[in-house]
Amino acid sequence: MAKYRAIPDGYMTVGEVAKKMGITVRTMQYYDKEGLLSPSAESEGGRRLYTDKDLVTLHQILSLKSLGFSLDDIKRRLISLETPTDVAAALTEQADSIREKIEQLTDSLTEIEQLKAEVLQMQTVNFKAYADIIVNLQMKNGSYYLIKRFDDNTLDHIRNQFDRESGLDFMNRFNRLSDEIVQLQEENVPPESEKCQRVVKKYWGLIMEFTNGDMSMLPKLMEIGNIDTATNAWEERQKIVNDYLEPALQVYFSKLGVNPFEEME
Repeated sequence: MAKYRAIPDGYMTVGEVAKKMGITVRTMQYYDKEGLLSPSAESEGGRRLYTDKDLVTLHQILSLKSLGFSLDDIKRRLISLETPTDVAAALTEQADSIREKIEQLTDSLTEIEQLKAEVLQMQTVNFKAYADIIVNLQMKNGSYYLIKRFDDNTLDHIRNQFDRESGLDFMNRFNRLSDEIVQLQEENVPPESEKCQRVVKKYWGLIMEFTNGDMSMLPKLMEIGNIDTATNAWEERQKIVNDYLEPALQVYFSKLGVNPFEEME
């Protein structure tokens, strides 16, 4: 490190740098101590001296820190600034990190707004349900709002029956099958046809998987699935599925010789 009797042109004291960048001298000293940004020179009186290049490096550090990276992460991400290509690479990495953070913050904001809407609709404080809604929002489960329609026993069953991965897998299979049923409805495939009955069998299999064979859960599922007026795209699709499946299930149970819904009455 070069030493100077006075402060030459092109150099700044630690105080000047701190003021330019809107941070404290103590922060600058901490970055020096941690090996993130050491002064480029020092005066004979021991004053730390920095250059414009150091300012660009400091900008890298502050930008990465604002994105939540630890000091160790920042050390690994700092890029040498010896050539225009180096500087461009550093700025590109910062821009990519900022875009990623924006996406994360946008998702978080959307989840908060959606949760707020559900909380107001529920009209009661139920932190278990709130937590389930949050998890499903993070999973991008489009039917997350159904949780408020489940009672505590059904929610406990779901928590015991599925973890995050298996729950997401189940919903993906359910949605794919629902799309297939909508397609049958659009093609006017008769409920009694072999093609329709194969799909109905798979649908009923999903119901049995969800309930783990507990027939006492069927009334609650019927209540939840009963959609008089659709308020969103998911409910619109599900209403089509329900209307098409009702006669198809009657045919399916008739062939089985047993109707679990009639047995509950």
